[in-house]
Amino acid sequence: MTATIALVDDDKNILTSVSIALQSEGFLTRIYSDAEGALKALIDNPADLAVFDIKMPRMDGLELLRRLREKSQMPVIFLTSKADELDEALGLAMGADDYIAKPFSQRLLIARIRAILRRSEMRAAPETPDEPVADPIQRGRLEMDPARHRVKWDGRDVTLTVTEFLILETLAQRPGVVKNRNQLMDAAYQDDVYVDDRTIDSHIKRLRRKFREVDPEFNAIDTLYGAGYRFSEE
Repeated sequence: MTATIALVDDDKNILTSVSIALQSEGFLTRIYSDAEGALKALIDNPADLAVFDIKMPRMDGLELLRRLREKSQMPVIFLTSKADELDEALGLAMGADDYIAKPFSQRLLIARIRAILRRSEMRAAPETPDEPVADPIQRGRLEMDPARHRVKWDGRDVTLTVTEFLILETLAQRPGVVKNRNQLMDAAYQDDVYVDDRTIDSHIKRLRRKFREVDPEFNAIDTLYGAGYRFSEE
């Protein structure tokens, strides 16, 4: 079944270019240049996934997400500027699935869309006796449920993006084993998407920050300079 992606952005150039790129990958698209019109349309006729710009006039992407979440759990990716860390954190807390900073690679956006749709399908699909289900991961105070994309530390929920989840999952699967940036990029960015080494470093910083919001003493992700990162099981 062909997935439908809704694009909401007041920049018509972005709407056009991203819509063309998605259609070339086999997706159906709907485009909206204002959040108010998008809200009514998406409640009446939900898409499989939506991409919202945060900064829009009249109603911004955060308010659009807040109102949408009253009616729908449709997956949402935010487009943000690099300076919008507070908005990113708020958006994720409100139920966004991921965010991508502008300017962005269309290939990266498409890879994130595919990853989120795969996870949404896994959550929605009924479990059958013959179908393998990813086992939960328990590492000390860390609990991860890959099938449901849930993370807990000391029993408290930690909200991660798909990218952050995949990086942490890769580290936690083999505690004490050093993973270099290339290995983490391969785990988090599929479909041969190239990202700069510093992107992985940024994700690690965000992971640490999110866990330290739950536990200020969190230090389970070690940096080995010149080598990479490892998860230390306490």
